[in-house]
Amino acid sequence: MSLEIRKAQTSDAALILDYLNRVGGESDNLLFGAGEFTLTVEQEEKMIEQLNGSKASVMLLGLMDGDIVSIGSVQGSERPRIAHHGEIALSVSKSYWGQGVGTQMMEALIQFGKTAGLELLHLGVRADNLGGVRLYEKVGFRTFGTFPKFFKINGEFFDKMLMALEL
Repeated sequence: MSLEIRKAQTSDAALILDYLNRVGGESDNLLFGAGEFTLTVEQEEKMIEQLNGSKASVMLLGLMDGDIVSIGSVQGSERPRIAHHGEIALSVSKSYWGQGVGTQMMEALIQFGKTAGLELLHLGVRADNLGGVRLYEKVGFRTFGTFPKFFKINGEFFDKMLMALEL
């Protein structure tokens, strides 16, 4: 398996939106479901431009044979009091679960954080997403809390586990 990891470009916007709306329907582990990622191509292009213009933020694409199979991001801040940390978001297409894609993407995001001078990375994961929790623990994240009833899916509540990694 040869995963190509690269920064998102504005020319990727339509493909990114297609990927996100597809992957949102593959599980209930994300913040959105199928078709719920409602940005326009122009809005996504602006978001990519903002991320690429920030030294503390990035959106990375994981590609297999030119197709997006994973997206990971670090969202940092320019505000001095919180500029030392960034929030990670990660999705992997279900057909690539368990094949090392998530690990490679997390390693690339962690490396970005170190290069950007961040001191802490943090994320939230649905508490019953055991595969996700294991991945994050494998790359060094530790649980520091729980946000009860964070997700409400089809009338049912699910907790969010809060995890962090000191760089």
